[in-house]
Amino acid sequence: MDKRIDFETLYNILRDISSSLHSGTHVKDVLDILVMKSAQMLNARGALIRILNPKTKHLDLGASYGLSDQYLSKGPAFRKEFVMDLCRQNRVLVIRDILNDPFVQYPNEAWAEGIRMMIDAPITYKDDVLGILRIYFDEPREFPEEELQYLILIAERGAAVIQRAQLIEIQESRYDQLALQTEKLSALGRMAAGIAHEINNPLAGILLFSSNLLKKVPEENPLREGLQIIIQETLRCKAIIQDLLEFSRATEPKAALANVNSVMGRAIHLLENEFRLHHIRLEADLDKQLPEILIDENQIQQIFVNLLLNAIQGIEEQGTVTIRTYVGPDRKNVTIDISDTGCGIPPDNMSKIFEPFFSTKPKGTGLGLAVTYGIVQKHGGHTYAYSQPNQGARFVVELPIPLGVDQREIRR
Repeated sequence: MDKRIDFETLYNILRDISSSLHSGTHVKDVLDILVMKSAQMLNARGALIRILNPKTKHLDLGASYGLSDQYLSKGPAFRKEFVMDLCRQNRVLVIRDILNDPFVQYPNEAWAEGIRMMIDAPITYKDDVLGILRIYFDEPREFPEEELQYLILIAERGAAVIQRAQLIEIQESRYDQLALQTEKLSALGRMAAGIAHEINNPLAGILLFSSNLLKKVPEENPLREGLQIIIQETLRCKAIIQDLLEFSRATEPKAALANVNSVMGRAIHLLENEFRLHHIRLEADLDKQLPEILIDENQIQQIFVNLLLNAIQGIEEQGTVTIRTYVGPDRKNVTIDISDTGCGIPPDNMSKIFEPFFSTKPKGTGLGLAVTYGIVQKHGGHTYAYSQPNQGARFVVELPIPLGVDQREIRR
């Protein structure tokens, strides 16, 4: 039987792979189509795709077709180093000696599966290594160079579709997180308002009576130390209540055209002593040609102070805080970028830092970043955090440029 691939077959396979992105945006759907069509194109016994995990650097099973669970349970059938080398060379490898080829890690299991020949094709997108496509045959056969080139074409097209599907999944996940975060903030804001008002009045009474008692107690009286502690802790509770009220109000911004650099300058001025006391160097690179944008200056100053205080506390003693402002690459946002050389944020905490009441500080309320997130969202902007343990933290705030601003006046 003639097993050579004709152009119509190739065209139909490429069309099916491309359309899989529209029929199901999940990466798994795309991979299932890719392995099935690749095996069918070459009249093969089966196929599988291993995707390179960028975090673990392991080859995770993405999809398989025509192979038993027992064979798949053995793990990757090839070494990571081999995959990287194959990708660098961008070539197809034909494996004919199943039992002795060094690139077959489980030769006996492959033979028991009925496999007598394999073909490997790299899956790369631009300079990024995504993984490898391996096709299995139950009998040896010859492959014209034309067919091998077809396989590279299929792998390249599949890589582009995989990349797009991964980006769509990331965006969907981000939107889901934003929606969940918004719902949490709204519910907790209502709850916080009720709690704050209920507690504020008794706290005021405690503070008033303890302060009056302190005035009447002689310096040498042992009760004085206890009263001072009561007053100190009551004041701390009032500060927390004030934060709760600020968080719960979530007032709409009183927006007016203003320059972000001016607001940042005021925030820096407020914290000059903090930088000096902690021996922290401040480096500011503020774009002098930023356009004016619609912001509530008081609210934006509040988030700048929050972020700068977090940077100072992350460093503790001696280090550098770097502030940059610039127009984003799409020229639709003014970007404020604040980074520090502090202790960084543990990976397990990165998904929680914008949640209300989450804090790793001994006396933290966990509301600073939650308030920051809410204010930026009210302005139609976005907040992003990046960090590695012991490598500092970086917070990026994007605030939209009004549509009426002449884009030609914004420096490229």
